[in-house]
Order: sequence, then structure tokens, then C-alpha cells
Amino acid sequence: MKQLYTYGRYLRGRFHTKVSKLPLGLSGFTCPNIDGTVAKGGCTFCLNDSFSPNLAKNADKTFLNLESKCNPILEKQLKELEDQILTTQKRMRSEWDTEKFLVYFQAFTNTYAPFETIKTLYDKALTYDGVVGLSIGTRSDSVTEEVLDYLVELSKTKEIWIEYGIQSIYDETLRRINRGHDSLNVENAIKRAKAKGLNVCGHLIFGLPGEDQEMMLSSAKAAYEWGIDSVKYHPLYVVKNTLLANEYKSGEFEPISKEDYIDTLVKAIHLKPNNISIQRVTAGIDDDTLLAPAWCGLPKNEMLVYINEALIQEGMIY
Repeated sequence: MKQLYTYGRYLRGRFHTKVSKLPLGLSGFTCPNIDGTVAKGGCTFCLNDSFSPNLAKNADKTFLNLESKCNPILEKQLKELEDQILTTQKRMRSEWDTEKFLVYFQAFTNTYAPFETIKTLYDKALTYDGVVGLSIGTRSDSVTEEVLDYLVELSKTKEIWIEYGIQSIYDETLRRINRGHDSLNVENAIKRAKAKGLNVCGHLIFGLPGEDQEMMLSSAKAAYEWGIDSVKYHPLYVVKNTLLANEYKSGEFEPISKEDYIDTLVKAIHLKPNNISIQRVTAGIDDDTLLAPAWCGLPKNEMLVYINEALIQEGMIY
């Protein structure tokens, strides 16, 4: 049987058992294009509580500007971290028979805080039973050399990943979505992390405003060439109360169709070197905040059937 090289297969080969990513959404974190450091308003598509079930009830978007380990924001975060880890571990152990976990700092920019805050949270996450490592979602403009060097030290005994939002290599696209940095910034950040021996996952979004399939595939090829170890593919969908929602309602933006997304995805996977694992092939949301496209509200398993059928047709799996 021919299968894709998924992240789950990578982790099973690494640890010889099932390993699950355990997502966190901690209050206190924000992004430099939300707080005005590089831009205001965040990315045009961004409504962060759509990414994590933990975030909606916890995010207060208060920037961590206190170095002290005794500051009240950090104390709140540590309590949230414990509650979320223990609750999610219990569920994953029951439903998925998982005993090992990668704690995934998912929501907002999880290196955009004072170093002592970051270190305290990461160190604490690694103390829980069954936790074998961390995966840290962040932006290319928000990782210092001090943080990178600290992650290198952790990686000597733990499984450590940095997840960068690449989205697109086209600066005109990045400007349109209010990303707050250019493509060179992402390229340099990935290469810095790889030069230090760290594992990097790159996020790509297909269906961004103004992009055709050739542009999407060029972004994928560039990400592969920059040396990422794993990839997440996302379709762009529109949720309420975002700048992208305004563009959609005014007719300035038309979401990618299911057929075009799957065709682009299959071609991107075909171009991918075999050593790069796949962490995600689609994304969506199943509540009333979704505006468009409707297919992004389909159950994940249903979308995977469509994607697998396309992969089988191309002879990429069987």
C-alpha cells in the first residue's frame, strides 16, 4: 500500500507509539500586527477563536509586558496551561488511546513575549506526564536568537518544533492580507532555525486574494526549498467579523472552490520532496461564524474522502 508521509507516521517512527498534538490557547498572547508594532487589526482573515476551542474562553489579548515570574498574567497562564493539558490528555487517552503528547502552543504568536515568560511556560509544559515535546506556533518576525538558542537546548532531550505561517511568497499578497512582514523575512527565519538544527513546520494558505494556482504552487515550491521538515496546507475561508468578511460581502474576494483547492493541493503534494511530512491537508469550521465557502463547513472526514479520491486517481496513494 502506498501512503503519504504524514506527521503521524513520522512521530510513530520516532517514538514507536501514537503521539498526539495537544493544542493550547492561553490568554495574554497577541501578535505584532494586532497590537500595532508592525500593523493594526491582524491578518484580514484572522479570527483566532476559530482555531482553538480553548482560546475563545481564555483570550484577553493582553500583551505580556512584565518580566517577573510572579506577575498575575503569567500566573493565570500557568493555571490555564495546567487545566488545558490535564483535561485534553484525559480526553485523548480515552478517545484515541494516546499516551504521549506534543504540547502545541497554537493561538496567536507564542514567542511574542518576554523571554522569562516564554521559558516559564515551555518548561512547565514539559513537566507533565507523557509530554515528549513542544510545537510552537509563531511568526517569522517574532523569534529572537535567545529564544532559538533556548529551543536548541530543549531539543537535545525533547521533540521541539517551530511552526511558521508562510502563507504566500508574494509580497503583494502579504500586504493585501495585512501580514506585516515580507516573504524574505519568512525565508530568513526558516533558514535561521534550520541552521541551528531545529524542526520547522511551514503553513501554506491556498485561495488567498488575487492568487492563481501558479502562484500557490510557487509558494509551496519555495517553502520546500527553504528546508521545512513538515507542512500544513490550509484553504482560505471567510469568518464573520474579519476584514476579509468585508471584502467578501462587497464582492472584492471570491473564495476558492472545493474542486480548485483539491486540485491545487494534489499538485502541491506531488511537488513535495518525500522527506517533508504532511501535518494537515485541509481546514474548516463547523459553526455559524463561517461565511464562505460552504464546503469549509463539511465534516473533516468527508473532505478527506474527496482528497483521498483525488490522490488515488493521480496514483499518489493506493
